[in-house]
Amino acid sequence: MDSRRLLLISNSTSHGSGYLEHCENHFKARLTGVRRVLFIPFALFDRDRYTNTAKGRLEEMGFALDSLHQAPDPHQAVAEAEAFFVGGGNTFRLLDTLHQLNLIPAIRKRVTQGAAYIGTSAGSNIACVSIKTTNDMPIVQPSSFNALGLVPFNINPHYLDPDPDSTHQGETREQRIREFHEENSPPVIALRESAMLHIEGHRITLHGETGARLFLKGNEPVEHQEGDRLDFLLG
Repeated sequence: MDSRRLLLISNSTSHGSGYLEHCENHFKARLTGVRRVLFIPFALFDRDRYTNTAKGRLEEMGFALDSLHQAPDPHQAVAEAEAFFVGGGNTFRLLDTLHQLNLIPAIRKRVTQGAAYIGTSAGSNIACVSIKTTNDMPIVQPSSFNALGLVPFNINPHYLDPDPDSTHQGETREQRIREFHEENSPPVIALRESAMLHIEGHRITLHGETGARLFLKGNEPVEHQEGDRLDFLLG
């Protein structure tokens, strides 16, 4: 039986709204029955400040929050977690810390046992096969780009469509993803701001009125909208 319960969000803050405001209802729905959430703050440098921000916001939603960086025994904290919230920031720093602490297998195991997993931005990236489609600079060097592998595809959060009126001559996000597929095969779901994926067992549903683009190796990107089912990506 597939016990995966994931919510993978492009961004934690949208223009004109506060922290996690645009996804609050989805957040609460994913955490139905959960009392305490284990926060993973490793994507930002100031972990205490980040934890305080997340703690205050989740308490407003009715959930208690513990931070993994404050746990006396990180492995025990992961093994006992009801749910995970992995915040955004620098994806390389986040993954590097998890590799250093040897927590990748432990988190993967706990999620497959049924613990809910919510990621925003970098936290969504590390739920995937690898972090090769992140937008971040490699400010640290992880031992591997391989991530949690909770889903068999990659995400590109904060996706920006090509602007035909732009005078910028650098590569667009679409070109970068096509470069990824020159060397790699996993599908890439490009989530625009406020878009997110609900994953329940073998079901994937896209939410957020901004929609997403699906890139498959050797194919033209396909547009998807609110409510579309993408179950086929789970195999």
